[in-house]
Amino acid sequence: MRVLVAPDSFGGTLTAVEAAEAIADGWARRAPGDDLVLAPMSDGGPGFVDVLHASLGGELMAFTVCDQYGDETPTAVLLVEQVAYVESAQACGLHLSTVRDPEHGSSYGVGQMVAGALDVGAVTVVVGLGGTGTNDGGAGLLAALGAEAEPAAALRGGPDALEQLIAVDLEPMRGRVGAANLVLATDVDNPLCGLRGATNIYGPQKGVVEERKHLVDRQLQRLADLTDPEVATVKGAGAAGGLGFALLLAGGRRVDGVGLVAEAVGLQALAESADLVVTGEGSFDFQSRSGKVPLGVAKVAAAAIRPCIALAGQVLVGAREMRALGVESAYSMVDLVGMDAAMMEPAASLARLAERVARTWSRLPPH
Repeated sequence: MRVLVAPDSFGGTLTAVEAAEAIADGWARRAPGDDLVLAPMSDGGPGFVDVLHASLGGELMAFTVCDQYGDETPTAVLLVEQVAYVESAQACGLHLSTVRDPEHGSSYGVGQMVAGALDVGAVTVVVGLGGTGTNDGGAGLLAALGAEAEPAAALRGGPDALEQLIAVDLEPMRGRVGAANLVLATDVDNPLCGLRGATNIYGPQKGVVEERKHLVDRQLQRLADLTDPEVATVKGAGAAGGLGFALLLAGGRRVDGVGLVAEAVGLQALAESADLVVTGEGSFDFQSRSGKVPLGVAKVAAAAIRPCIALAGQVLVGAREMRALGVESAYSMVDLVGMDAAMMEPAASLARLAERVARTWSRLPPH
């Protein structure tokens, strides 16, 4: 039996590559005769560059940039011929700091990575959006690419500094980007502002407190009003705390992050040659309906007429909703080993879960 293993990363505990290896290790203990094919996935968030490097090869270019609070942090841009892949979470990811101060966090470092990609000759720059700790509407990115503001520092100080913003000149930024193609790889389609905007939907997980959400949303609206309010309503403008908005202002176009990675790894062909598809993520919940990896993998499995199951840290959806997503069954590490073990020993816990799941699913006959 051939099993395709295509998980996302598991929160801050396992990368997608580590998760795939843990699932394969556990599965092989129960069903050593099964042929396990590993295809780690990403939706544009953490692990985006590692997953693509494993499939596409290319050269990893090292850059030191500012994280969301101005400290230096190492990053890597993947260059494949003249296409560069940038992972925004490397510069301003939630995992980079225990501090949660999104009102002062800046996306400047992501702009530095894009600028670095342009400097090494990239004609197309694909920016993976997800897992960020910033909520500045991409103002920092605009500044790093040359946008000018009045006052000068207003774009670099997070959404709090946008309260002082009087004017923005995007022409220097657009001149810096030139004829390069910018691509936003994202799993969300939220606008920049409003009830479904970056702040109201994703701000709380970054540390925006309830009583401040309307103020932060107003600050992003100010940025939009001084640049291009119509672009702020485009699907994906609210991705990664508004980094989507900034990249759209720079002439970028949005693509589905899971779809981009699926095409890069040849997921459709891999699914067609498998008997079972196994995906997974840290929390299999209602957000999995919105372009997350399990949904994308399940769609590919359905097109290949193959069953798809999910292994997750936690499973927070019912059987009916699960099947509506195209997933036959989902299994929880927390239910098997408890929260402490799942967090402290994630690889061993996931392997143990995979071993148990293989008792049922490795009995499938070959197609």
